[in-house]
Amino acid sequence: MDTTQRTDQQRSADRRRRELLEAADRVVLREGPHASMNAIAAEAGITKPILYRHFGDKGGLYAALAQRHTDALLASLREALDAPADRRERVENTLDTYLAAIELRPQVYRFLMHPAEGPPGDQGFDVGKHSAPLLRRMGEELAQVIEERLDLGPGSQQLARVWGHGIVGMMHAAGDWWLGERPCSRAELVRSLADLLWGRLSAADDRAGGPGF
Repeated sequence: MDTTQRTDQQRSADRRRRELLEAADRVVLREGPHASMNAIAAEAGITKPILYRHFGDKGGLYAALAQRHTDALLASLREALDAPADRRERVENTLDTYLAAIELRPQVYRFLMHPAEGPPGDQGFDVGKHSAPLLRRMGEELAQVIEERLDLGPGSQQLARVWGHGIVGMMHAAGDWWLGERPCSRAELVRSLADLLWGRLSAADDRAGGPGF
């Protein structure tokens, strides 16, 4: 097989994989954490064994969906962090971007973060096995941003990681509670979380030569 044939086959496989993930997304948007492999296969017009062939197992499909949505969320968070604004406004905009994303697609959020019992014969997705790495990835990404932008003094790399994972944990826990109970407006929650973060963030200097925070 020559290089052109291999490239064409890879493009075809990538396109088919995207189509299957889009079909999975449609099911998740309808059914949230109750989405099943049977329903996803039916939505894609294929049999379940073919779905397994593309993703290996339920964990493989979940991981692919998690990466797809996490990539999009992280891109939105970076855009909020890069937008021209003062630091307090940038902090609030970043928090709001996260909360707006889970509010816009609550079924997707619940699928990624909350397990559900499936129908007989379908064990459902092992959410706990995969959601923790998803949150860790977000924590590491935010830690990198903090380290690049803020001068935290001695031990800055470790402190940036503490802050990154701590902020992600706070956003996740507060957002999960808020999405379930809606005790206040999104704007009120954003202001309250920003107030909690602001003391130490307001005191840190921008890193020399960095893009600023």
